[in-house]
Amino acid sequence: MSILEVTGLKKTYTTRFGGHKVEALKNVNFTVEQGEYVAIMGESGSGKTTLLNIVASLDRPTGGKVCLDGSDLSSIKESAIAAFRRDNLGFVFQEFNLLDTFSVEDNIFLPLVLAGKTYSEMKAKLDPIADQLHIPDILKKYPYEISGGQKQRAAVARALITSPKLILADEPTGALDSKSTDELLRLFAEINRTGQTILLVTHSVKAASHAGRVLFIKDGEVFHQIYRGDSSNEELYQKITHTLTILATGGEAK
Repeated sequence: MSILEVTGLKKTYTTRFGGHKVEALKNVNFTVEQGEYVAIMGESGSGKTTLLNIVASLDRPTGGKVCLDGSDLSSIKESAIAAFRRDNLGFVFQEFNLLDTFSVEDNIFLPLVLAGKTYSEMKAKLDPIADQLHIPDILKKYPYEISGGQKQRAAVARALITSPKLILADEPTGALDSKSTDELLRLFAEINRTGQTILLVTHSVKAASHAGRVLFIKDGEVFHQIYRGDSSNEELYQKITHTLTILATGGEAK
């Protein structure tokens, strides 16, 4: 069953004085199945960030549509879009986006506070997630008191606490050292095995090699895709590297 359907997606930006148009997305088509772990890769300017922003309902397409679990995002009223994002999407960003004036626990609770949940409801949801992500000992601390890896695990907990239909991760390993990167990627794989659908945008071959499928965006279109199949992370890493080389040199992927 498809949880995300992207059909004929186009996005054109017009420069400030209207003299030039830039096609960020030309004709993007793909689906993501329930429980899939999909990575999106491409060179800077390929359109992958624009694509993520549209899937996140942070931007509107010029043409085409995005459906999340059967709901056409373009049909949702502006007054309801924030609540839709909060209830259906979980976000993990490169820079964590934690509030330093809130404890880690309060940062994680924030989406549920906005949804009007009680403390007992929030605590019941947080406890198993905190155990899974190994963060019970930092919940009362503040973001400036913990490491980058701990901050990102807190951000993952905040993304998970609403039980989202889809987690959107934008370069989640970009600000982490190698040890914290390995731990986060292990946790993402573990979370995915529980049935959570993940869409990851990344420049990192290592991060993408942990996904079940990799989509490559070039010049605003889906250029190629690789399925993991029986490949190990190391074998998928090599396949991704080969495809990125073809992207950079203008050859054809096979």
